Amino acid sequence: MAIQRYLQIHPMDNVLVALQDLAEGTTIVFEGSEFTLKQAVAAKHKFTIQPMKRDAEILMYGVLVGKLNDDLSAGELITTENLRHASEDFRMGDRKTAWTKPDITAFKDKTFNGFHRSNGTVGTANYWLVIPLVFCENRNVLTLKAAFEEKLGYKVKANNYIAEVEDLIDLYKSGADVNQILGQDLLANPASNEQERLFKNVDGIKFLNHEMGCGGTRMDSDALCGLLAGYITHPNVAGATVLSLGCQHAQASILKAEIEKRNPGFDRPLYIFEQQKEGTEKELMQKAIKATFAGMMQADKNERKPATLDKLCIGLECGGSDGFSGISANPALGFVSDILVTLGGSVILAEFPELCGVEQELSDRCVDEATAEKFMSLMRTYNAKAEADGSGFYMNPSPGNIRDGLITDAIKSAGAAKKGGTSPVAAVIDYPELANGAGLNLLCTPGNDVESTTAEVAAGANIVLFTTGLGTPTGNPITPVVKLSTNTKTFEKMPDIIDLNCGTIIEGTESIEQAAHRILDYVIEVASGEIKPKAVLLGQDDFIPWRRGVSL
Repeated sequence: MAIQRYLQIHPMDNVLVALQDLAEGTTIVFEGSEFTLKQAVAAKHKFTIQPMKRDAEILMYGVLVGKLNDDLSAGELITTENLRHASEDFRMGDRKTAWTKPDITAFKDKTFNGFHRSNGTVGTANYWLVIPLVFCENRNVLTLKAAFEEKLGYKVKANNYIAEVEDLIDLYKSGADVNQILGQDLLANPASNEQERLFKNVDGIKFLNHEMGCGGTRMDSDALCGLLAGYITHPNVAGATVLSLGCQHAQASILKAEIEKRNPGFDRPLYIFEQQKEGTEKELMQKAIKATFAGMMQADKNERKPATLDKLCIGLECGGSDGFSGISANPALGFVSDILVTLGGSVILAEFPELCGVEQELSDRCVDEATAEKFMSLMRTYNAKAEADGSGFYMNPSPGNIRDGLITDAIKSAGAAKKGGTSPVAAVIDYPELANGAGLNLLCTPGNDVESTTAEVAAGANIVLFTTGLGTPTGNPITPVVKLSTNTKTFEKMPDIIDLNCGTIIEGTESIEQAAHRILDYVIEVASGEIKPKAVLLGQDDFIPWRRGVSL
């Protein structure tokens, strides 16, 4: 069977996407017409299918994604020079919540083995947290990390490259020059990542340093307390040790109030120590060490037990996106999302700067006008703040995005939104609120991969599915992050950080539905602790709270 060379994503689109590199002069046959390419078109990039005038609208995914700066003939490459960002305005529309539910026969009786909490949530992991309320305590947190991590069997040792550095030291001592050092063929000698853990049912002890808590705005410190409360009450967390200086904006009382808001009657072990009350560092650290060890003893009593799939809350994320993201991995996640929603589970679609241009569709899918109004208001406020600071959603695409076919923010957004599937929008959540209802939730976060993933986990995601076209190592301290490649080339090039390949969809060897079933089967194994995603194996514990200023 011949491999498809180019694709019209939506019947309304007036450009085609190259699925493989196309040479200049290639004959294109489309809907009864025939023309040749005026330039070479690399895979993932777009070209016109008809003559178009300056200021003509370019449509992809059935929506406006840009306007032309020049007159173009059929078969011309779309570039940053001849296309500028443009998107449709949006307003309150009619509710369009009817949707076709997918067949869930293959999953309706499946379960995963998770950690059950008293509030009814179920964790896909069981971690102990050590958190500073303010950056002044970062050193003490790192001291606790040095004391606990290796002794309890949680230190990630794979690919620590110590052996390679030792080899170079020996070469240097033997008189090697710079060229010999640079030309040396280093033999990888990764140590085993498997260690004997003292607490068999505790997946790890995680240390969440940050640079906030004081010196910024009260809005940021309050949001930090909400974010940290989201982590402490998260179903993947057994308990926490919190270190506070005492005088900072982010007070322990605010943190406790945020915990109570998210989980009334919170009953997991929580130890808060204030250095200005304890006095000496030794007094503080000894108390924290004893409490942490005792808390982990309690956490170890919890064991994995079967849970239905409606207990899954999947965060949907993308980073290092490319021109294939919106036609392979993202729609595959959209199908997964629809399956999970049909099963009674929940999904979180975030990254509001990457929903620019699809606001009308998403607001129309909101279950009621109040929810739609909240979404539109957050989008307008966020973009206005960005523009006031000299930016805007139109500046979201990175150089890597643009190089691989995402020419405007609207093109990027239209593809990114496919992760949310077709179900109604059940709720709109502002950062750092909790997404505690079934269905599709829209969470206001930046497009920054780590900030957004950090926020999705705080909102309750106990699995994150992360699509990437260019490759990224992003992970999270407490929630497994499963990386999915949009194309086979990246999957084969970066097998140490990417878990699943969706390039099969581009190659025509797998349908979107088949890929979605494969992904959800994998998710169930990850949720049960049977598979550790690459980010977990690498100890990729990315954690960045969002300062509520501009971050695209």
